[in-house]
Amino acid sequence: MNQSALLRPDWTPATVALMVLGFMVFWPLGLAMLAYILFGDRFREFKRSANQTADGMFGKCRASGFRNAHFSTGNVAFDDWRKAEIERIEEERRKLDEMRADFDRYVRELRRAKDQEEFDRFMRDRSAVRPDGDDAASGAAGV
Repeated sequence: MNQSALLRPDWTPATVALMVLGFMVFWPLGLAMLAYILFGDRFREFKRSANQTADGMFGKCRASGFRNAHFSTGNVAFDDWRKAEIERIEEERRKLDEMRADFDRYVRELRRAKDQEEFDRFMRDRSAVRPDGDDAASGAAGV
């Protein structure tokens, strides 16, 4: 049995037990569980309709972008100033995005160079070890 079937908003043994346990531990928990049992289906419908309403209200702003989301205030001087400021801020944002991309490329190259150096050091150390497991230097010193 999956969890959603166990805690559906209905009078199931699990929901009743959670409600009683909630009242015993901290009464608002029991009250919240009782509200879920009684009105749980309506909460889902309320959430769905609230999300649809919010999407309808704010979807236009997100779809049209930041620049077009502003409406005219009726003051031409203020609207011109606001438009110029938004363009300046967008240009700053583009510059920051370019700088971040440059920095990301630099960090990637730095990591690649470090990895290459570590790999080269490993290969040098590995080639210095003889096949029987002795170092070339310790083998010559042991004679």
